[in-house]
Amino acid sequence: MPTFNEAENIAALVRDVLDNYPDFDLLIVDDNSPDGTGDIADQLSSMYNGVHVLHRARKLGLGPAYIAGFQWGLAQGYQYLLEMDCDFSHHPSYLPTFRERIADADLVIGSRYVRGGGTANWGLIRRLISSGGNLFTRVLLGLETRDCTSGFRCYRRDLLAAITWSWLRPVGYAFQIGLVYLAERKGFAVAEFPIIFEDRRVGISKMGTPIVIEAFLFVIRLALAGRRRRIDNEIVQASIERVPESRSPNASGMPENRQ
Repeated sequence: MPTFNEAENIAALVRDVLDNYPDFDLLIVDDNSPDGTGDIADQLSSMYNGVHVLHRARKLGLGPAYIAGFQWGLAQGYQYLLEMDCDFSHHPSYLPTFRERIADADLVIGSRYVRGGGTANWGLIRRLISSGGNLFTRVLLGLETRDCTSGFRCYRRDLLAAITWSWLRPVGYAFQIGLVYLAERKGFAVAEFPIIFEDRRVGISKMGTPIVIEAFLFVIRLALAGRRRRIDNEIVQASIERVPESRSPNASGMPENRQ
């Protein structure tokens, strides 16, 4: 769970998770929250054996926080790593479903955009930005996943271990798009199940215009890079296919005439 200024939420969420699902461990990655979230996380760690805290020196963004958490989890030997928000928009009641579904997939996504999923307490503009952004992403990148920006996910360690993190630079929700893109392109099995995403109970949303712009530009860059790769591959393949026709000698040492 990445946190920044979540002092009003962190204790309630940790209690909700571990009191109901004590076999889960929690890693809180705090970006030096000025409201004291990191201190509360340390107190929770002393109360619960399953709570771990990773402190970072300053606010570096959502993507780098996830990378730090994934790398910590891989180093500790966990086989499954789940990411979720700290504000109850990702409700802990879905945790058993993740555990069940990851048995048959490499990445499981709690999705707002499959049948049965949705959002609660969102305004029209936010719904349009989210649903429109996901449709834009799917079309341009040719993805099967319907909710490419969901941050409620469970990964097998094999998928995360196969990623070169230096390639994945976005700090906002574009990070989630990049992981889905890589998972599908590398042939990993991605599954979705419906969730209702509720707007945060208390605190201020981290969603803002720069994050939306970053995601838009990231998708464009991925689409252009993918098109360039396809063109390059077609040129290489065409060159390979032409070699036997232009250079294969016949008995006289001259190229054969081909119809």
